[in-house]
Amino acid sequence: MAHRMERLNTQMQRDISELILRELRDPRLDEFVSVTEVSISPDLKFANVFVSSMGGQQKEPQILEALSSAAGFLRSELAKKIRIRRMPELHFQWDNSIEKGDHILRLIDEVSHNENP
Repeated sequence: MAHRMERLNTQMQRDISELILRELRDPRLDEFVSVTEVSISPDLKFANVFVSSMGGQQKEPQILEALSSAAGFLRSELAKKIRIRRMPELHFQWDNSIEKGDHILRLIDEVSHNENP
């Protein structure tokens, strides 16, 4: 069962990314939006979709608002691509792990630069 959920999470992540890139024409999505992870509840009622953007956290509210308003469309398109009994409701959340990783890399670069005069 766990392997099936993992495959379903990966498939939904791939399909949602493709739909956002190719199908959504919302002006609030002027930045590149990346789906970093999808986590579906065991009962298949809900899916948490974690997203990030090159625009950073300053664009977070408008991106999440645009994706939330497109959730019904995305869900119906996913139902056409993925054959499961119940298509979960999509809940979009901001993933700031990319910004955290970038911050850590900058700190490492700063420390290594200070050690090598």
